Amino acid sequence: MKVLGLDPGLATVGLAIIEENNGNIRLEYSDAITTPAKTPHAKRLSSIYTKILNILDMYKPDVAVLEKLFFNTNVTTAFTVGQARGVIQLALAQKDVDVAEYTPMQVKLSLTGYGHAEKNQIQMMVKQVLKLPEILKPDDVADAAAIALTHCFSYKLEKLKMRGL
Repeated sequence: MKVLGLDPGLATVGLAIIEENNGNIRLEYSDAITTPAKTPHAKRLSSIYTKILNILDMYKPDVAVLEKLFFNTNVTTAFTVGQARGVIQLALAQKDVDVAEYTPMQVKLSLTGYGHAEKNQIQMMVKQVLKLPEILKPDDVADAAAIALTHCFSYKLEKLKMRGL
């Protein structure tokens, strides 16, 4: 199974493709899509959309995974992240890629067993599970890998439950 983890944002979209095959997990691809702050908003969204389509064509993931949105303070950030999520979801729908979503707490629990883990704990677990020489950078890429791993773990757990194990 090929899982595309995405950490959406207008300035930076974190991307990580994790391939899981019979319990073997490896990082196939990671990168960040960045858009310059002075670029018109619509052009930034268009750039994200086009680059996501290119990634989908190149890597053909089985599923894409996004973090469920939750904002309690900065409404402006929520709107711009929501717009980036929208163009990403449009690209995924056009390429017929299934989408899964997890809350930040689900990601933390999945990787560390603690729902209030710190960001550096998550990054260290991503590094350890994927056997990487260093922590993925920028943070958006590490977050994308974390959510992709969460899906791999959750999917495997669901398969075990279906078998009655």
